[in-house]
Parts: sequence; structure tokens; C-alpha cells
Amino acid sequence: MGEANRSGTGLSGRVRSGPADLLHEEVLGPQFAYEVRYLLPHYIRIEQVLIPEYQRMGLLSDEAAAQIRTRLREITPESLTADPSANFSDIAFAIERYVEERLTVPAPAWHVDRSRNDLQACAQLLLGRDSLLEIAAEMAELSRTLLDKAAGYTDSPMPGYTHFQSAQVISPGFYLAAFLGHLLRSLRRLLRVFDEINLCPLGAGAMAGQELPWDRERMADLLGFAAPQPHALTAVASREWVLLIGGELSLLGAALSRFATDFIHWGGSDCRFISLPDELSGISSAMPQKKNYPILERIRGKTAHLSGYATDFLLGQRNTPYSNLVEVSKEAGANLMPLLGAARSSLRLFTAVAGSVQFHEARMREACEREFFGGFTLANQLTLAYAIPYRKAQVIAGRFIARLVEEGIPPDRAPSPLLEELCQEYGYPVAVSDEVVRRAFDAIASLRVKGSAGSVHPDRVRELLAVQAGELQELQEAWGGRRQHLIDRYAHVDSSALDKEEEG
Repeated sequence: MGEANRSGTGLSGRVRSGPADLLHEEVLGPQFAYEVRYLLPHYIRIEQVLIPEYQRMGLLSDEAAAQIRTRLREITPESLTADPSANFSDIAFAIERYVEERLTVPAPAWHVDRSRNDLQACAQLLLGRDSLLEIAAEMAELSRTLLDKAAGYTDSPMPGYTHFQSAQVISPGFYLAAFLGHLLRSLRRLLRVFDEINLCPLGAGAMAGQELPWDRERMADLLGFAAPQPHALTAVASREWVLLIGGELSLLGAALSRFATDFIHWGGSDCRFISLPDELSGISSAMPQKKNYPILERIRGKTAHLSGYATDFLLGQRNTPYSNLVEVSKEAGANLMPLLGAARSSLRLFTAVAGSVQFHEARMREACEREFFGGFTLANQLTLAYAIPYRKAQVIAGRFIARLVEEGIPPDRAPSPLLEELCQEYGYPVAVSDEVVRRAFDAIASLRVKGSAGSVHPDRVRELLAVQAGELQELQEAWGGRRQHLIDRYAHVDSSALDKEEEG
């Protein structure tokens, strides 16, 4: 197991030696490196917010407070080292030791009535909250890209599919509006998550609260939180915010993977409905005729990680006591940054695809004209124009299309006399207009025959896109307001403003 470090640390009277080499190498050292990389600015910011509280309670002199602030601002990632003998390979102890060793005035009460539990919970939540803002910005960028792309393809017919079979005429604009709708719903749900988790753990202590009269409202405000977490145990025991973020990003990943699957299908040699520029394409080393789109496969593959990490978070928390635990606070959230990285990467890659994809309108229209997409319209017209009961009309339309396929007659040459013959067989002697048959199988007419709200009709799609543009603007303003609030509060804490405020 490696020889334990036997030197006294001065950090605990209960444990008389530093961590074993194995514990340092496998657990504490890597955790220290992670926290220095991702959490150090948040730990420093929290320490800065604690100083005026000590001053307010008369536990820290102005001179000591000024020196502590100065030393905290000096700390960089290179300033701190995981040292089992000096700081138990713990970042909070490392920060404390760094400052104390450089003070020239006494500060015996600094860190009195404090716990690492709420300190760590607060720093982690600050990281998660800031990361959520970054994810939201990437989602908004993809949403704006989809909105712009969809607007250019509202009148372009393309095949739509159900049950892996070509089914009805749609348009790229119609499809991309559905994609955009998913993103907007995710953005709105994540905004609710942001607001729900935006409660400050600081001041909860180890689990039962603290003994000194800390102004938790003020500390929460300085860190940009809406309010303190009202229950001390919840503040240090709960990592529900990790589950909420993971769950929402898992749902987002499931949607992104489905849209990526359609893009993969459209870009395949059987369809060739879309193409991507060479800089987003791949090649085959053995088959020179191929132009591949592995970026789409990467997107779909990366989205699988989101569900994997979300499940990992859940399994890491289940069956644990509701208290502060390293198992929950560290191990169960160990893959938070990989989750956020995979989400950002998926969104950035899809934004590149959406911004540069070209829809080949001639090929899409040709594919529409090969299929008998007008069967639904034809059945409707047999009922509406000729009073044939709808279920019978469906049967007649199906028989008509089957005959055309058997005889090799393309949709644009479908003869109305054959349809009249079938109507007669079913007891409905009608004279069907050539125009009814022609329009039923016309790709452009198939777009415009749909008139209901939310339909593929170009006007309805444009109306929907206008609504979505307004919703996106509203969401961007909401996210932007929250982002700016944090920027302002962080700037206040990180600058000398807090010092001047206390002096005043």
C-alpha cells in the first residue's frame, strides 16, 4: 500500500499522520488537480466574501483583512501543491496555509466557525451554474443557426418518412423548425433548472448550520445567488443540481441523436439530399469515390455519453445516506466536466453542420415526384368533392396507387379514367377531374394543400419561425440577464470594490 506519511500535519489532533502514498496518488492528488483546474477561482471568490463577514462580527482586524485579501489575489494554480504532510492534499487547506504563512499580523479567528462541507458544495455549485450558462450560449447559437437556415427552405419539397418509409412531402424549413422547437424547449427547461438550483449553500456549515450570526443573505447576493439555501442539511447533502443538469442534457442528447440520424440518412448515397463542405467531410482510404460525413457520426456518438454520464450521476447518489459524503460530493459528480464537455462539443459540431449544410432542392423534388405521396390528398378529395365515404375513399386511393405501381405508371402521368373505373367498381360512378389527380401528386401542391397551424404549408412554417424567433430572443435575453448579473457580482467581489465597501 505504500508507506504512510508519518509527519504531523498540524491540521488535526485526531489523525496523527498525513495520507498514505496510495491514497494521495489514487484519490487525493487527482482530486486536488481537478479542483485547482476547475474550482480554484470559486474557492478564492468564496474566501473573499467571507472576509467582510468576519470584519462585521469583529473577528478580523482591517489590517488582517486587507492582507488576507491581498494574499488570496496572489494565488494562482501554480501557487498550490498537493502536499500530504502540509495540507492533506486538500485545496481548502492549501489555500489556508498559503495565506497564513504570508500574514504579518495575527488573524486567530480567520476560519473560525467554518466547515469545508458548505465551502465545497458552494464552489461546486458555482462551477455547475457557470457551466450551465456556457451550455445555454451554445444552444442559443445552434438555435439561431437553425432559424436562419430554415427560413431559406420553406418552399422546397422533400420526402418525409414514417416507419422508415417515405410518407408525405415536407420541406427542410418545416423539419428544421421542429429541430429548433426541441432546442427552445430545452433552453426553457434549463432556465428553470438554473433558477431552481440558484440557492447558496454557504453558511450551512458541516450540516446543522453555524454558531456565529453569519449574514447568509448578503453572502448569497455577493456570489450572485438568488437566496441562501434555506435548509442547512440540504445545502451540504444534496447534489440534486447535478442530476437535474445531467438529466436535461441527457434528454437534449437523445433529441440531437435523432436529428443527426436524419442528416446521416439524407447525406447517404441513396438520398444525396444534403452535402457538407469539404472541410467538414471525410474520405475513404480504400474507396476514392466516397465523400463521407463522419462529423455526423461523431455528433451521434458524443450524445450517447450524455445519457451515460447522467446515469452515472444517479447511480453514484442512490442508496447513500442523506448527509455530506465524499461519495456523493466528489465521486458521484466526477464526470460532470466530461458531461459538459461532450454537450458543448455536440452543440458546436451541430452548429457547424447546420450553418454549412446545403440542401439539394432538385434531388429532393425528384425524389418526391417518384413517390405517390398524394394518396392522402386524393382520398380526401374523393370524399370532399365526390361524397365517397372516407374509408371507401382510402381503399380506392390505395387500389389506384397499387395499379399504377404494377403498371409502371409514374405519379405525374396517373390517368383519371383508371381512378373512375375503380370508383365504379366500388359503386360510386363519378367523373374525376384530371386536375384533382394531377394536383394530388404534385410536389409543390402537396406543400401548399396543408393549411392547419403548424403544418408544412410555407406560410404556416414562416409564421411558426417568426414565433420561434421571438421565443429565442426572449430566452436569450433571460439567459443574458442572468449571465450579466453573475459577471457584475463576480467583478464586485474579485476587484477592490469589496474592500472599499467595507472601508465606507
